[in-house]
Amino acid sequence: MSRKPGDEGRNAEQFGTPPDSRSDLDAPEVDRLNQRIRVLERHIEEQTESQSLLETAAALNKKLEDTLRKAREEIRVLKEEIAKLTTPPNSFATLDEIYPDRREADVYLSGRKMRVQISPEMQLSALHHGMPVLLNEAFNIIGTGPLERQGEIVYVKEILDEGRLIVSGESGVDRAALLSSALPAASLAVGDHVMMDARSGIILEKLPKSEVGQVVLEEIPDVTFEDIGGLDEELEIVRDAVELPFLYPELFENYHLPPPKGVLLYGPPGCGKTLIAKAVANSVGRRMEQTRGGDARSYFLHVKGPELLNKYVGESERQIREVFARAREKAREGYPVIVFFDEMDSLFRTRGSGVSSDMESTIVPQFLAEIDGVERLRNVIVIGASNRQDLIDPAILRPGRLDVRVRIDRPDESKARAIYSKYFRAPIPLSGELLEQGGGDRTKAVEWLIDQAVSRMYAQSEENRFLEVTYSNGEKEVLYFKDFASGAMIEGIMARAKKEAIKREIREPGARGLRQEDLLFAIRREYQENEDLPNTTNPDDWARIAGRKSERISHVKTLAGRSPKARPIETVPAGHYL
Repeated sequence: MSRKPGDEGRNAEQFGTPPDSRSDLDAPEVDRLNQRIRVLERHIEEQTESQSLLETAAALNKKLEDTLRKAREEIRVLKEEIAKLTTPPNSFATLDEIYPDRREADVYLSGRKMRVQISPEMQLSALHHGMPVLLNEAFNIIGTGPLERQGEIVYVKEILDEGRLIVSGESGVDRAALLSSALPAASLAVGDHVMMDARSGIILEKLPKSEVGQVVLEEIPDVTFEDIGGLDEELEIVRDAVELPFLYPELFENYHLPPPKGVLLYGPPGCGKTLIAKAVANSVGRRMEQTRGGDARSYFLHVKGPELLNKYVGESERQIREVFARAREKAREGYPVIVFFDEMDSLFRTRGSGVSSDMESTIVPQFLAEIDGVERLRNVIVIGASNRQDLIDPAILRPGRLDVRVRIDRPDESKARAIYSKYFRAPIPLSGELLEQGGGDRTKAVEWLIDQAVSRMYAQSEENRFLEVTYSNGEKEVLYFKDFASGAMIEGIMARAKKEAIKREIREPGARGLRQEDLLFAIRREYQENEDLPNTTNPDDWARIAGRKSERISHVKTLAGRSPKARPIETVPAGHYL
Protein backbone atom coordinates (compact mmCIF):
# COMPACT_ATOMS: atom_id res chain seq x y z
CA MET A 1 0.00 0.00 0.00
CA SER A 2 1.49 3.35 -1.00
CA ARG A 3 1.79 6.24 1.40
CA LYS A 4 1.25 9.76 0.55
CA PRO A 5 3.66 12.46 1.47
CA GLY A 6 2.78 14.12 4.85
CA ASP A 7 1.02 11.04 6.37
CA GLU A 8 3.81 10.34 8.90
CA GLY A 9 3.67 13.85 10.28
CA ARG A 10 -0.05 13.68 10.72
CA ASN A 11 0.16 10.33 12.49
CA ALA A 12 2.76 11.64 14.89
CA GLU A 13 0.61 14.60 15.85
CA GLN A 14 -2.41 12.37 16.23
CA PHE A 15 -0.74 10.01 18.76
CA GLY A 16 1.21 12.73 20.66
CA THR A 17 4.58 11.38 19.74
CA PRO A 18 7.31 13.29 18.05
CA PRO A 19 7.67 12.75 14.39
CA ASP A 20 11.15 11.56 14.95
CA SER A 21 11.52 9.18 17.96
CA ARG A 22 15.03 10.24 18.60
CA SER A 23 14.17 13.93 18.79
CA ASP A 24 13.96 15.59 22.27
CA LEU A 25 10.74 16.96 23.86
CA ASP A 26 10.38 20.56 24.74
CA ALA A 27 11.61 21.47 28.24
CA PRO A 28 8.24 22.90 29.34
CA GLU A 29 6.50 19.71 28.39
CA VAL A 30 8.95 17.61 30.43
CA ASP A 31 8.51 19.81 33.48
CA ARG A 32 4.80 19.49 33.14
CA LEU A 33 5.00 15.74 32.99
CA ASN A 34 7.38 15.54 35.94
CA GLN A 35 5.13 17.75 37.96
CA ARG A 36 2.20 15.56 37.10
CA ILE A 37 4.18 12.49 38.14
CA ARG A 38 5.06 14.07 41.49
CA VAL A 39 1.39 14.93 42.04
CA LEU A 40 0.44 11.35 41.32
CA GLU A 41 3.13 10.07 43.67
CA ARG A 42 1.93 12.41 46.43
CA HIS A 43 -1.63 11.26 45.83
CA ILE A 44 -0.55 7.62 46.11
CA GLU A 45 1.36 8.36 49.31
CA GLU A 46 -1.65 10.13 50.79
CA GLN A 47 -3.88 7.19 49.87
CA THR A 48 -1.43 4.74 51.50
CA GLU A 49 -1.27 6.94 54.58
CA SER A 50 -5.04 7.12 54.75
CA GLN A 51 -5.32 3.31 54.46
CA SER A 52 -2.85 2.90 57.37
CA LEU A 53 -4.76 5.41 59.44
CA LEU A 54 -8.00 3.60 58.68
CA GLU A 55 -6.51 0.29 59.79
CA THR A 56 -5.19 1.86 63.00
CA ALA A 57 -8.57 3.45 63.67
CA ALA A 58 -10.32 0.09 63.14
CA ALA A 59 -7.99 -1.61 65.64
CA LEU A 60 -8.61 1.16 68.13
CA ASN A 61 -12.35 0.88 67.59
CA LYS A 62 -12.25 -2.88 68.23
CA LYS A 63 -10.19 -2.42 71.38
CA LEU A 64 -12.56 0.30 72.55
CA GLU A 65 -15.50 -2.00 71.84
CA ASP A 66 -13.93 -4.79 73.94
CA THR A 67 -13.21 -2.36 76.73
CA LEU A 68 -16.79 -1.11 76.68
CA ARG A 69 -18.11 -4.66 76.70
CA LYS A 70 -15.97 -5.56 79.75
CA ALA A 71 -17.03 -2.36 81.47
CA ARG A 72 -20.69 -3.19 80.86
CA GLU A 73 -20.15 -6.73 82.31
CA GLU A 74 -18.38 -5.33 85.38
CA ILE A 75 -21.15 -2.80 85.87
CA ARG A 76 -23.73 -5.62 85.65
CA VAL A 77 -21.84 -7.74 88.21
CA LEU A 78 -21.49 -4.77 90.52
CA LYS A 79 -25.18 -4.05 90.23
CA GLU A 80 -25.97 -7.66 91.12
CA GLU A 81 -23.63 -7.52 94.12
CA ILE A 82 -25.21 -4.27 95.25
CA ALA A 83 -28.63 -5.85 94.84
CA LYS A 84 -27.57 -8.84 96.93
CA LEU A 85 -26.07 -6.67 99.62
CA THR A 86 -29.15 -4.51 99.82
CA THR A 87 -31.62 -7.46 99.75
CA PRO A 88 -33.33 -8.06 103.14
CA PRO A 89 -32.20 -11.30 104.88
CA ASN A 90 -34.13 -14.56 104.56
CA SER A 91 -35.16 -16.58 107.61
CA PHE A 92 -35.07 -20.30 108.35
CA ALA A 93 -38.16 -21.88 109.86
CA THR A 94 -39.43 -25.38 110.63
CA LEU A 95 -42.46 -26.51 108.66
CA ASP A 96 -45.39 -27.85 110.69
CA GLU A 97 -48.66 -28.12 108.72
CA ILE A 98 -49.44 -27.59 105.02
CA TYR A 99 -52.78 -26.41 103.55
CA PRO A 100 -52.53 -27.22 99.81
CA ASP A 101 -55.89 -25.75 98.77
CA ARG A 102 -54.89 -22.29 100.06
CA ARG A 103 -51.13 -22.70 99.46
CA GLU A 104 -50.54 -21.82 103.09
CA ALA A 105 -48.47 -23.45 105.79
CA ASP A 106 -47.82 -23.24 109.54
CA VAL A 107 -44.18 -22.77 110.48
CA TYR A 108 -42.18 -22.31 113.68
CA LEU A 109 -39.89 -19.31 113.55
CA SER A 110 -37.77 -18.59 116.63
CA GLY A 111 -40.30 -20.30 118.85
CA ARG A 112 -43.28 -18.50 117.26
CA LYS A 113 -45.90 -20.37 115.28
CA MET A 114 -46.88 -18.46 112.14
CA ARG A 115 -49.14 -19.06 109.14
CA VAL A 116 -47.43 -18.00 105.92
CA GLN A 117 -47.95 -18.14 102.16
CA ILE A 118 -46.16 -20.59 99.85
CA SER A 119 -44.50 -19.16 96.74
CA PRO A 120 -46.16 -20.20 93.45
CA GLU A 121 -42.77 -21.44 92.25
CA MET A 122 -42.59 -24.01 95.09
CA GLN A 123 -43.71 -27.60 94.48
CA LEU A 124 -45.99 -28.67 97.33
CA SER A 125 -44.85 -32.28 96.94
CA ALA A 126 -41.33 -31.21 97.96
CA LEU A 127 -42.55 -30.01 101.36
CA HIS A 128 -43.17 -32.22 104.38
CA HIS A 129 -43.67 -31.90 108.10
CA GLY A 130 -40.54 -31.11 110.09
CA MET A 131 -38.35 -29.95 107.22
CA PRO A 132 -36.50 -26.60 107.30
CA VAL A 133 -37.84 -23.97 104.89
CA LEU A 134 -36.64 -20.55 103.73
CA LEU A 135 -38.76 -17.40 104.24
CA ASN A 136 -38.30 -14.10 102.45
CA GLU A 137 -38.71 -10.65 104.00
CA ALA A 138 -42.49 -10.96 103.63
CA PHE A 139 -42.39 -14.32 105.48
CA ASN A 140 -43.38 -16.33 102.43
CA ILE A 141 -41.92 -19.79 101.80
CA ILE A 142 -39.57 -19.43 98.82
CA GLY A 143 -37.42 -22.55 99.19
CA THR A 144 -36.16 -25.38 101.37
CA GLY A 145 -33.24 -25.15 103.74
CA PRO A 146 -30.45 -27.59 104.64
CA LEU A 147 -31.12 -30.32 107.19
CA GLU A 148 -30.48 -29.36 110.79
CA ARG A 149 -27.22 -30.73 112.17
CA GLN A 150 -27.59 -29.51 115.72
CA GLY A 151 -30.29 -29.50 118.33
CA GLU A 152 -31.22 -30.62 121.82
CA ILE A 153 -30.44 -34.24 122.72
CA VAL A 154 -33.31 -36.02 124.49
CA TYR A 155 -34.32 -39.63 124.96
CA VAL A 156 -37.68 -41.25 124.23
CA LYS A 157 -39.61 -41.94 127.39
CA GLU A 158 -42.94 -43.02 125.89
CA ILE A 159 -44.39 -43.40 122.38
CA LEU A 160 -47.91 -42.03 121.92
CA ASP A 161 -50.25 -42.15 118.96
CA GLU A 162 -50.48 -39.72 116.04
CA GLY A 163 -46.73 -39.25 115.81
CA ARG A 164 -46.32 -37.87 119.31
CA LEU A 165 -43.70 -38.79 121.89
CA ILE A 166 -42.92 -38.03 125.49
CA VAL A 167 -39.23 -37.19 125.77
CA SER A 168 -36.97 -36.17 128.60
CA GLY A 169 -33.71 -34.24 128.58
CA GLU A 170 -30.77 -33.76 130.89
CA SER A 171 -32.82 -31.55 133.17
CA GLY A 172 -35.27 -34.39 133.76
CA VAL A 173 -38.27 -32.35 132.58
CA ASP A 174 -40.68 -34.34 130.40
CA ARG A 175 -42.01 -32.81 127.21
CA ALA A 176 -44.46 -33.83 124.50
CA ALA A 177 -42.82 -33.74 121.07
CA LEU A 178 -43.85 -34.37 117.46
CA LEU A 179 -42.18 -36.70 114.98
CA SER A 180 -40.94 -35.41 111.65
CA SER A 181 -42.66 -37.16 108.76
CA ALA A 182 -39.22 -38.21 107.51
CA LEU A 183 -38.72 -40.21 110.73
CA PRO A 184 -41.28 -43.03 111.09
CA ALA A 185 -42.44 -43.95 114.57
CA ALA A 186 -41.67 -47.63 113.94
CA SER A 187 -37.95 -46.83 113.83
CA LEU A 188 -37.96 -45.51 117.41
CA ALA A 189 -38.06 -47.34 120.71
CA VAL A 190 -38.22 -46.34 124.35
CA GLY A 191 -34.76 -45.26 125.50
CA ASP A 192 -33.53 -44.12 122.07
CA HIS A 193 -31.66 -40.85 121.94
CA VAL A 194 -33.02 -38.36 119.40
CA MET A 195 -32.28 -34.80 118.28
CA MET A 196 -35.09 -32.32 118.82
CA ASP A 197 -35.58 -28.79 117.58
CA ALA A 198 -36.13 -27.12 120.92
CA ARG A 199 -38.03 -24.17 119.38
CA SER A 200 -40.62 -26.26 117.57
CA GLY A 201 -40.60 -29.45 119.63
CA ILE A 202 -40.17 -31.61 116.50
CA ILE A 203 -37.97 -34.72 116.57
CA LEU A 204 -35.62 -34.42 113.60
CA GLU A 205 -33.19 -37.34 113.81
CA LYS A 206 -32.53 -40.62 115.60
CA LEU A 207 -29.06 -40.66 117.07
CA PRO A 208 -26.73 -43.65 117.48
CA LYS A 209 -27.15 -45.88 120.51
CA SER A 210 -26.64 -44.26 123.87
CA GLU A 211 -24.02 -45.33 126.36
CA VAL A 212 -26.54 -47.79 127.76
CA GLY A 213 -27.46 -49.09 124.32
CA GLN A 214 -23.83 -50.00 123.74
CA VAL A 215 -24.04 -52.76 126.37
CA VAL A 216 -26.57 -54.72 124.29
CA LEU A 217 -25.00 -57.62 122.45
CA GLU A 218 -27.32 -58.16 119.51
CA GLU A 219 -25.88 -61.60 118.72
CA ILE A 220 -25.85 -64.66 120.90
CA PRO A 221 -22.52 -64.95 122.79
CA ASP A 222 -20.32 -67.66 121.32
CA VAL A 223 -19.58 -69.26 124.72
CA THR A 224 -21.23 -72.65 125.32
CA PHE A 225 -21.50 -74.89 128.36
CA GLU A 226 -18.98 -77.22 126.70
CA ASP A 227 -16.39 -74.43 127.09
CA ILE A 228 -16.78 -74.45 130.89
CA GLY A 229 -15.05 -77.14 132.89
CA GLY A 230 -15.38 -78.27 136.50
CA LEU A 231 -18.72 -76.55 137.21
CA ASP A 232 -21.24 -79.25 136.29
CA GLU A 233 -23.26 -78.96 139.50
CA GLU A 234 -23.36 -75.17 139.42
CA LEU A 235 -24.31 -75.16 135.74
CA GLU A 236 -27.23 -77.49 136.39
CA ILE A 237 -28.63 -75.15 139.05
CA VAL A 238 -28.31 -72.13 136.78
CA ARG A 239 -29.81 -73.92 133.77
CA ASP A 240 -32.79 -75.11 135.81
CA ALA A 241 -33.41 -71.56 137.02
CA VAL A 242 -32.97 -69.83 133.66
CA GLU A 243 -33.64 -72.21 130.79
CA LEU A 244 -36.72 -74.09 131.98
CA PRO A 245 -39.03 -71.04 132.34
CA PHE A 246 -38.10 -69.88 128.83
CA LEU A 247 -38.38 -73.27 127.17
CA TYR A 248 -41.49 -74.60 128.97
CA PRO A 249 -43.63 -71.62 129.98
CA GLU A 250 -46.86 -73.64 129.65
CA LEU A 251 -45.74 -76.15 132.29
CA PHE A 252 -44.79 -73.39 134.70
CA GLU A 253 -48.19 -71.80 134.12
CA ASN A 254 -50.01 -75.10 134.67
CA TYR A 255 -48.25 -75.59 137.99
CA HIS A 256 -48.76 -71.91 138.92
CA LEU A 257 -45.03 -71.61 139.46
CA PRO A 258 -43.67 -68.13 138.73
CA PRO A 259 -40.22 -68.20 137.12
CA PRO A 260 -37.35 -66.79 139.20
CA LYS A 261 -36.61 -63.14 138.58
CA GLY A 262 -32.92 -63.33 139.15
CA VAL A 263 -29.84 -65.40 139.86
CA LEU A 264 -26.79 -64.31 141.84
CA LEU A 265 -23.43 -65.84 140.97
CA TYR A 266 -20.90 -65.09 143.67
CA GLY A 267 -17.47 -66.28 144.63
CA PRO A 268 -13.77 -65.53 144.14
CA PRO A 269 -12.63 -63.71 140.99
CA GLY A 270 -11.64 -65.64 137.89
CA CYS A 271 -13.79 -68.70 138.57
CA GLY A 272 -16.24 -68.39 135.65
CA LYS A 273 -19.17 -66.23 136.74
CA THR A 274 -19.22 -64.06 133.60
CA LEU A 275 -18.54 -67.13 131.47
CA ILE A 276 -21.60 -68.89 132.91
CA ALA A 277 -23.86 -65.89 132.17
CA LYS A 278 -22.74 -65.81 128.52
CA ALA A 279 -23.16 -69.57 128.16
CA VAL A 280 -26.70 -69.31 129.57
CA ALA A 281 -27.63 -66.69 126.95
CA ASN A 282 -26.16 -68.88 124.22
CA SER A 283 -27.93 -72.00 125.45
CA VAL A 284 -31.34 -70.31 125.76
CA GLY A 285 -31.13 -68.96 122.21
CA ARG A 286 -30.04 -72.28 120.72
CA ARG A 287 -32.62 -74.31 122.63
CA MET A 288 -35.41 -71.95 121.59
CA GLU A 289 -34.35 -72.32 117.97
CA GLN A 290 -34.72 -76.07 118.35
CA THR A 291 -38.09 -75.99 120.12
CA ARG A 292 -39.75 -73.07 118.31
CA GLY A 293 -37.82 -73.00 115.07
CA GLY A 294 -36.74 -69.96 113.09
CA ASP A 295 -34.57 -67.16 114.39
CA ALA A 296 -35.40 -67.55 118.07
CA ARG A 297 -32.36 -65.81 119.40
CA SER A 298 -31.94 -64.37 122.88
CA TYR A 299 -30.60 -61.00 123.92
CA PHE A 300 -27.78 -60.54 126.37
CA LEU A 301 -27.52 -57.15 128.08
CA HIS A 302 -24.10 -57.01 129.71
CA VAL A 303 -24.22 -54.16 132.21
CA LYS A 304 -20.90 -53.29 133.81
CA GLY A 305 -21.69 -51.84 137.20
CA PRO A 306 -18.98 -49.14 137.43
CA GLU A 307 -19.89 -47.78 133.96
CA LEU A 308 -23.37 -46.82 135.19
CA LEU A 309 -22.04 -44.71 138.04
CA ASN A 310 -22.38 -41.03 137.24
CA LYS A 311 -21.55 -37.96 139.27
CA TYR A 312 -24.76 -36.18 138.26
CA VAL A 313 -27.74 -36.73 140.49
CA GLY A 314 -30.29 -39.05 138.94
CA GLU A 315 -28.13 -40.12 135.96
CA SER A 316 -27.32 -43.59 137.31
CA GLU A 317 -31.00 -44.17 138.08
CA ARG A 318 -31.97 -43.03 134.59
CA GLN A 319 -29.52 -45.43 132.99
CA ILE A 320 -30.88 -48.32 135.07
CA ARG A 321 -34.36 -47.41 133.82
CA GLU A 322 -33.03 -47.43 130.24
CA VAL A 323 -31.52 -50.89 130.70
CA PHE A 324 -34.82 -52.36 131.85
CA ALA A 325 -36.79 -50.40 129.25
CA ARG A 326 -34.63 -51.92 126.53
CA ALA A 327 -35.04 -55.36 128.08
CA ARG A 328 -38.85 -55.01 128.14
CA GLU A 329 -38.83 -53.78 124.54
CA LYS A 330 -37.00 -56.88 123.32
CA ALA A 331 -39.08 -59.15 125.55
CA ARG A 332 -42.31 -57.78 124.04
CA GLU A 333 -41.04 -58.93 120.66
CA GLY A 334 -40.97 -62.48 122.02
CA TYR A 335 -37.24 -62.78 122.65
CA PRO A 336 -35.87 -63.99 125.99
CA VAL A 337 -33.67 -61.33 127.53
CA ILE A 338 -30.90 -61.86 130.07
CA VAL A 339 -29.72 -58.78 131.94
CA PHE A 340 -26.29 -59.46 133.39
CA PHE A 341 -24.99 -57.06 136.06
CA ASP A 342 -21.24 -57.57 136.44
CA GLU A 343 -19.56 -56.33 139.62
CA MET A 344 -22.96 -55.97 141.21
CA ASP A 345 -21.58 -54.89 144.60
CA SER A 346 -20.23 -51.68 143.03
CA LEU A 347 -23.79 -50.50 142.30
CA PHE A 348 -26.12 -52.02 144.85
CA ARG A 349 -24.32 -51.75 148.16
CA THR A 350 -26.15 -51.94 151.45
CA ARG A 351 -27.96 -48.65 152.00
CA GLY A 352 -26.43 -46.45 154.64
CA SER A 353 -22.93 -47.87 154.17
CA GLY A 354 -21.73 -45.28 151.65
CA VAL A 355 -18.41 -43.66 152.44
CA SER A 356 -19.01 -40.38 150.60
CA SER A 357 -22.16 -39.67 148.58
CA ASP A 358 -24.35 -42.53 149.81
CA MET A 359 -25.49 -42.99 146.20
CA GLU A 360 -26.87 -46.45 146.89
CA SER A 361 -29.79 -44.93 148.82
CA THR A 362 -31.40 -44.04 145.47
CA ILE A 363 -29.87 -46.60 143.10
CA VAL A 364 -31.01 -49.63 145.11
CA PRO A 365 -34.69 -48.50 145.28
CA GLN A 366 -34.61 -47.83 141.52
CA PHE A 367 -33.36 -51.36 140.85
CA LEU A 368 -35.96 -52.85 143.20
CA ALA A 369 -38.73 -50.86 141.49
CA GLU A 370 -37.66 -52.20 138.09
CA ILE A 371 -37.28 -55.84 139.07
CA ASP A 372 -40.27 -56.02 141.43
CA GLY A 373 -42.46 -53.09 140.37
CA VAL A 374 -45.98 -52.83 139.05
CA GLU A 375 -44.89 -53.60 135.47
CA ARG A 376 -43.93 -57.25 135.63
CA LEU A 377 -40.84 -58.48 133.87
CA ARG A 378 -41.83 -61.10 131.33
CA ASN A 379 -39.23 -63.10 129.43
CA VAL A 380 -36.57 -61.18 131.34
CA ILE A 381 -34.24 -62.65 133.94
CA VAL A 382 -31.54 -60.82 135.87
CA ILE A 383 -28.18 -62.47 136.54
CA GLY A 384 -25.79 -60.75 138.90
CA ALA A 385 -22.12 -61.49 139.56
CA SER A 386 -20.11 -60.32 142.54
CA ASN A 387 -16.96 -61.11 144.49
CA ARG A 388 -18.41 -59.50 147.62
CA GLN A 389 -21.98 -60.68 148.04
CA ASP A 390 -21.80 -59.52 151.67
CA LEU A 391 -21.81 -55.89 150.42
CA ILE A 392 -25.01 -56.20 148.35
CA ASP A 393 -28.15 -54.74 149.93
CA PRO A 394 -30.19 -57.53 151.64
CA ALA A 395 -33.41 -56.29 150.00
CA ILE A 396 -32.01 -57.33 146.61
CA LEU A 397 -31.14 -60.83 147.81
CA ARG A 398 -34.42 -61.59 149.54
CA PRO A 399 -36.61 -64.44 148.20
CA GLY A 400 -38.62 -63.34 145.18
CA ARG A 401 -35.86 -61.20 143.69
CA LEU A 402 -32.38 -62.64 143.28
CA ASP A 403 -33.55 -65.70 145.13
CA VAL A 404 -31.35 -68.25 143.31
CA ARG A 405 -27.84 -67.88 144.67
CA VAL A 406 -25.03 -70.04 143.33
CA ARG A 407 -21.53 -69.98 144.77
CA ILE A 408 -18.84 -70.45 142.13
CA ASP A 409 -15.90 -71.69 144.18
CA ARG A 410 -12.26 -72.31 143.37
CA PRO A 411 -11.53 -75.55 141.51
CA ASP A 412 -10.12 -78.57 143.33
CA GLU A 413 -7.87 -81.10 141.65
CA SER A 414 -10.64 -82.94 139.79
CA LYS A 415 -12.18 -79.66 138.57
CA ALA A 416 -8.76 -78.39 137.52
CA ARG A 417 -8.31 -81.51 135.36
CA ALA A 418 -11.67 -80.83 133.73
CA ILE A 419 -10.66 -77.22 133.02
CA TYR A 420 -7.31 -78.26 131.52
CA SER A 421 -9.04 -80.78 129.27
CA LYS A 422 -11.11 -77.98 127.68
CA TYR A 423 -7.92 -76.39 126.35
CA PHE A 424 -6.81 -79.64 124.68
CA ARG A 425 -10.02 -80.14 122.69
CA ALA A 426 -8.37 -78.30 119.81
CA PRO A 427 -5.56 -80.23 118.10
CA ILE A 428 -2.63 -78.50 119.84
CA PRO A 429 0.71 -79.78 118.47
CA LEU A 430 2.43 -82.10 120.96
CA SER A 431 6.13 -82.93 121.00
CA GLY A 432 7.40 -86.39 120.05
CA GLU A 433 8.65 -87.00 123.60
CA LEU A 434 5.19 -86.29 124.98
CA LEU A 435 3.53 -88.66 122.49
CA GLU A 436 6.05 -91.38 123.44
CA GLN A 437 5.07 -90.88 127.08
CA GLY A 438 1.50 -91.81 126.07
CA GLY A 439 2.59 -94.79 124.02
CA GLY A 440 1.79 -93.00 120.77
CA ASP A 441 -1.80 -92.33 121.86
CA ARG A 442 -2.54 -88.61 121.85
CA THR A 443 -5.40 -88.91 124.37
CA LYS A 444 -3.22 -90.75 126.89
CA ALA A 445 -0.39 -88.27 126.36
CA VAL A 446 -2.74 -85.36 127.10
CA GLU A 447 -4.10 -87.07 130.23
CA TRP A 448 -0.56 -87.70 131.48
CA LEU A 449 0.41 -84.05 130.84
CA ILE A 450 -2.68 -82.78 132.68
CA ASP A 451 -1.91 -85.05 135.67
CA GLN A 452 1.62 -83.67 135.84
CA ALA A 453 0.35 -80.08 135.73
CA VAL A 454 -2.34 -80.60 138.38
CA SER A 455 0.06 -82.46 140.66
CA ARG A 456 2.51 -79.58 140.40
CA MET A 457 -0.19 -76.96 141.07
CA TYR A 458 -1.80 -78.67 144.06
CA ALA A 459 1.30 -80.06 145.77
CA GLN A 460 1.61 -78.97 149.40
CA SER A 461 5.34 -78.65 149.04
CA GLU A 462 7.68 -76.09 150.48
CA GLU A 463 7.98 -74.21 147.20
CA ASN A 464 4.20 -73.92 146.98
CA ARG A 465 3.82 -72.25 150.39
CA PHE A 466 2.20 -68.90 149.75
CA LEU A 467 0.90 -67.11 152.86
CA GLU A 468 0.72 -67.40 156.58
CA VAL A 469 -2.61 -66.05 157.80
CA THR A 470 -3.26 -65.01 161.41
CA TYR A 471 -6.90 -64.92 162.47
CA SER A 472 -8.37 -62.59 165.05
CA ASN A 473 -8.58 -65.44 167.60
CA GLY A 474 -4.81 -65.96 167.35
CA GLU A 475 -4.81 -69.09 165.22
CA LYS A 476 -2.48 -69.32 162.24
CA GLU A 477 -2.87 -71.13 158.92
CA VAL A 478 -0.50 -71.70 156.02
CA LEU A 479 -2.07 -71.23 152.61
CA TYR A 480 -0.66 -72.77 149.45
CA PHE A 481 -0.97 -71.63 145.86
CA LYS A 482 -3.64 -74.27 145.32
CA ASP A 483 -5.87 -72.30 147.68
CA PHE A 484 -5.93 -69.47 145.13
CA ALA A 485 -6.27 -71.50 141.93
CA SER A 486 -8.93 -70.41 139.45
CA GLY A 487 -10.04 -70.99 135.90
CA ALA A 488 -8.48 -67.67 134.91
CA MET A 489 -5.14 -68.80 136.37
CA ILE A 490 -5.27 -72.06 134.38
CA GLU A 491 -6.08 -70.07 131.25
CA GLY A 492 -3.00 -67.94 131.88
CA ILE A 493 -0.83 -71.02 132.43
CA MET A 494 -1.96 -72.57 129.15
CA ALA A 495 -1.30 -69.32 127.29
CA ARG A 496 2.25 -69.14 128.70
CA ALA A 497 2.98 -72.78 127.84
CA LYS A 498 1.80 -72.34 124.24
CA LYS A 499 3.92 -69.21 123.88
CA GLU A 500 7.01 -71.08 125.09
CA ALA A 501 6.39 -73.81 122.52
CA ILE A 502 5.99 -71.21 119.75
CA LYS A 503 9.22 -69.41 120.73
CA ARG A 504 11.15 -72.68 120.75
CA GLU A 505 9.82 -73.64 117.31
CA ILE A 506 10.87 -70.21 115.98
CA ARG A 507 14.41 -70.73 117.33
CA GLU A 508 14.58 -74.41 116.34
CA PRO A 509 12.25 -75.17 113.39
CA GLY A 510 12.55 -78.92 114.05
CA ALA A 511 11.53 -78.68 117.73
CA ARG A 512 7.78 -78.73 117.17
CA GLY A 513 5.07 -79.33 119.75
CA LEU A 514 4.14 -78.64 123.39
CA ARG A 515 6.35 -80.22 126.04
CA GLN A 516 5.95 -81.04 129.71
CA GLU A 517 8.59 -78.50 130.70
CA ASP A 518 6.60 -75.78 128.93
CA LEU A 519 3.62 -76.38 131.18
CA LEU A 520 5.68 -76.67 134.37
CA PHE A 521 7.59 -73.50 133.50
CA ALA A 522 4.30 -71.67 132.90
CA ILE A 523 2.98 -72.78 136.33
CA ARG A 524 6.14 -71.55 138.04
CA ARG A 525 5.99 -68.16 136.29
CA GLU A 526 2.28 -67.76 137.04
CA TYR A 527 2.92 -68.38 140.75
CA GLN A 528 5.80 -65.91 140.80
CA GLU A 529 3.64 -63.16 139.32
CA ASN A 530 0.93 -63.79 141.90
CA GLU A 531 3.20 -63.44 144.92
CA ASP A 532 2.38 -59.76 145.40
CA LEU A 533 -1.37 -60.05 144.83
CA PRO A 534 -2.44 -60.22 148.51
CA ASN A 535 -0.73 -56.92 149.28
CA THR A 536 -3.65 -54.99 150.70
CA THR A 537 -4.17 -52.45 153.43
CA ASN A 538 -7.09 -54.44 154.81
CA PRO A 539 -6.32 -58.19 155.11
CA ASP A 540 -9.90 -58.99 156.02
CA ASP A 541 -11.26 -57.34 152.86
CA TRP A 542 -8.69 -59.21 150.80
CA ALA A 543 -9.74 -62.49 152.41
CA ARG A 544 -13.39 -61.94 151.59
CA ILE A 545 -12.60 -61.09 147.97
CA ALA A 546 -10.34 -64.15 147.73
CA GLY A 547 -13.16 -66.35 149.00
CA ARG A 548 -11.91 -67.08 152.54
CA LYS A 549 -14.99 -67.42 154.75
CA SER A 550 -13.44 -68.39 158.07
CA GLU A 551 -12.51 -66.13 161.00
CA ARG A 552 -11.60 -62.50 160.56
CA ILE A 553 -7.99 -62.10 159.42
CA SER A 554 -5.79 -59.67 161.27
CA HIS A 555 -2.39 -60.37 159.73
CA VAL A 556 -1.00 -61.75 156.46
CA LYS A 557 2.62 -62.78 155.94
CA THR A 558 4.17 -63.74 152.61
CA LEU A 559 5.99 -67.07 152.59
CA ALA A 560 6.86 -67.28 148.90
CA GLY A 561 9.51 -64.61 148.41
CA ARG A 562 11.18 -66.36 145.48
CA SER A 563 10.72 -63.41 143.18
CA PRO A 564 12.98 -60.41 143.80
CA LYS A 565 9.91 -58.25 143.22
CA ALA A 566 7.99 -59.84 146.10
CA ARG A 567 7.65 -57.66 149.18
CA PRO A 568 6.25 -58.30 152.66
CA ILE A 569 2.68 -57.45 153.50
CA GLU A 570 2.05 -54.24 155.40
CA THR A 571 -0.16 -54.90 158.40
CA VAL A 572 -2.68 -52.30 159.53
CA PRO A 573 -5.74 -52.59 161.77
CA ALA A 574 -8.67 -54.18 159.96
CA GLY A 575 -11.24 -51.74 158.62
CA HIS A 576 -8.80 -48.91 157.90
CA TYR A 577 -7.97 -47.71 154.44
CA LEU A 578 -5.08 -45.65 153.14
